[in-house]
Amino acid sequence: MSGNPQPESTGSLEHQRRSNRDEVRKLGMNPYGARIDGLLTLADARVRYDEAANIEFNTRGKEAGFQDPRPKVLVSGRIMLLRDNGKLLWINLRDATGDLQVAISQKDCSEAGFKLAKLTDLSDIIIVSGRVMKTKTGEVTVWADDVRPGAKCLVPPPEKHAGLQDVEIRYRQRYTDLWANPETMKVFEQRSRIVGHIRRFMESRGYLEVETPMLQSLAGGAAARPFVTKMNALDINLFMRIAPELYLKRLLVGGMPKVFEINRNFRNEGLDKQHNPEFTMLEAYHAFGDVETVMELTESAIRDVAMMVHRGGGGSGDAVLPFGDLSINFSRPFERVRYGELFEKAYGYAMTETERARKDLAAKMPQHAKAIATMDPWLVVNELFEMKGEDQLDPSRPTFITDYPSAISPLTRPKPSNPGLADRADLFIAGMEIAPHYTELNDPDVQEAKFREQLSGLDAEKNTEENTFRTMDHDFLRALRVGMPPAGGMGLGIDRLVMILTNQRTIRDVMLFPLMRPEA
Repeated sequence: MSGNPQPESTGSLEHQRRSNRDEVRKLGMNPYGARIDGLLTLADARVRYDEAANIEFNTRGKEAGFQDPRPKVLVSGRIMLLRDNGKLLWINLRDATGDLQVAISQKDCSEAGFKLAKLTDLSDIIIVSGRVMKTKTGEVTVWADDVRPGAKCLVPPPEKHAGLQDVEIRYRQRYTDLWANPETMKVFEQRSRIVGHIRRFMESRGYLEVETPMLQSLAGGAAARPFVTKMNALDINLFMRIAPELYLKRLLVGGMPKVFEINRNFRNEGLDKQHNPEFTMLEAYHAFGDVETVMELTESAIRDVAMMVHRGGGGSGDAVLPFGDLSINFSRPFERVRYGELFEKAYGYAMTETERARKDLAAKMPQHAKAIATMDPWLVVNELFEMKGEDQLDPSRPTFITDYPSAISPLTRPKPSNPGLADRADLFIAGMEIAPHYTELNDPDVQEAKFREQLSGLDAEKNTEENTFRTMDHDFLRALRVGMPPAGGMGLGIDRLVMILTNQRTIRDVMLFPLMRPEA
């Protein structure tokens, strides 16, 4: 009746499970359970085991009037293993804290509870009360005195030893992946701790957490293709936000000195190991700060949370964490290298040789030669830089790339010593861009000119649908005319940071429900 699924069709297995469910109802029980108070986790139940009490019971258990000293617990879990030996059933339960063995004896369990146990199937959820003891083989076990239903599982579980390994099914059926693969549960528990730790760190630095609109009337804050929707009540198009930047800066204008937001951004672009159209970012702005202010903030926050992960895993000393074949030391000061140095290292000539760069790019992308001929020269340089420049970094050393060209940084204040360069620094770890940092541009006239330059550059590059969404944000310019204090700003990719800190090689492994193509 129970145990590992036999080589039958899924339909026949489900039919048997439905039949067992009907039999449970005949016992007067609801196979989908009810509220239960006083439940312990399986891990907590395990640590309740008392060696002295267990020895005393084994020694005196048959004495008249002897009171069982072993601790009694109430637990629930999903059945991962079931062995039916007739009058004795051995069950392995699993919850978010781990596994625990349960023994259900006809002699010691309630009559209704034992009948229910005989009707259970793998993956059912049950509630068990009983004493915590240790078997002759040394395994901590709950010796059941009662069993109640929690929820009936009507579908066969993943194969016993392989678990749920099919990657696509794991992402589509995360509800199964979480209990079938304990390592998945650990990743998402760790993600929650990481995000909570970062939030507390920001608050400890005096930053106020805020919420800004996700539905926006203009697609702004970053150069990316938005998702478009329609608001029927006002008969207008709206955009899922690309970034919260322009709204957060409005709050600086209003007088909030230090703000941050941890929330979702949406970009209607590709899917790969580092990208999902819906992703989580931390953005923060510090009035009267600059790029150095927020670089220090990010470095300190990452080092702090990396140390939390390191110590949580039993580590001591420096926060050294694995990522694939890399060992990344987050306790060391982060490296710094200039954009121009990396470009020259990659191509053998200076980034200021823009016509040479144009010829290089056209040779690499001959199908786009016509568009490249009219592109802004700094966009050409940056296309080449993204091909090879970032690859010059040591992936095991967290590194800030500094001194980006101003022309590709339209929301950033130019460096006073060299206006052709921007007060910008992008942090890279393990070959991934983790966080950009800026001294924010707050001159409304310069900002308007930068917006116009950006719009013109996009149109010249290629006439794509996304360019039709590019519109001047006149209200943001009006806010700057009211007066925004000088500020430093940063944006930290939470999903990529969690990937690195939990040693996961794809963004889908740190998102509970990554975007998937609909099933046929």
